Formats: sequence, C-alpha cells, structure tokens
Amino acid sequence: MSVFLGTHQNRFDAKGRVSIPAAFRSALRHQAAASDPLVILRPSHLHPCIEAWTSAAFATLTQPLDEIDIFSDDHDDLAASLYADAYPLDADKEGRIIIPESLRQHADLTDEIAFMGLGRIFQIWEPTAGARRREEARERARALTGRKAQERRA
Repeated sequence: MSVFLGTHQNRFDAKGRVSIPAAFRSALRHQAAASDPLVILRPSHLHPCIEAWTSAAFATLTQPLDEIDIFSDDHDDLAASLYADAYPLDADKEGRIIIPESLRQHADLTDEIAFMGLGRIFQIWEPTAGARRREEARERARALTGRKAQERRA
C-alpha cells in the first residue's frame, strides 16, 4: 500500500494553482480507481489545515453515517460536516490543483504551503503553522511513549 510520507513545500503559481508533490501524486494514483477523483480535500476539524483523502479513505471516514438514523439531527450534522465542505479534485497534466478559496482561508494559505504526509492521508498547511504542529506532535508523542514505558515497567 502506498502511503504519504514526509513534508514538502511548494508555492502557488500566478493562476492560484499548486503542484501536489510527485510522491503524493504517485500514491494517490496508485490508490484511486479510474473513475475516482484524484483527491478529496476538506477542512480539518482539529487543526487550521486542509485534509487530503483518497476516495477509498474518504469512504471509510464517512462509514459511521451508515450507523445513524438517516432522519436524525446527528446524521444531518455529521453529513454536513463531512460532505458540505469536501471538494473532489483532479490534477492537470502537471499535477497542479486549485484549492477552493474557502479551504485556503481555513488554513490561512497565502503564497507557500506545506504538504505533510500522515500515512493514509496528507494535510496541507501554512508552512510556519505546519512546522509548529509537527513539533507539538513530536512532543506529545515523546510524552505518550514515556507514559507507555512507565506503564510496562509498573
């Protein structure tokens, strides 16, 4: 299985397009069916960034909807939060996409952006915010690892 690895920076061009890193495009194409969009972008619920999903991973994300009464407020809320701000996109032949303005605003994207691999998805960040997020994640992971080691010793 192809996964998204590393952090890659890129810039918007004069027409507002940005190239998805080649390694990420390769992973996306490897995972996509011919009829699927290359990528589905949506705002993160947790961070000021954009999440990028393959169609298959996005289908897994939306599976909990099948467990909720279709006529309930809970179903409507979850469906709106997952689907209303999701954008299926295909890249041009150079691998460029145009990120919708609402998503650019959510992530505070201007000229440069950072693509952060997270295994089965990737995120798109304003570079300084992305670097800060990676450092916070490392610190929390170290603390979690330390707690787990202490639990094993106890």
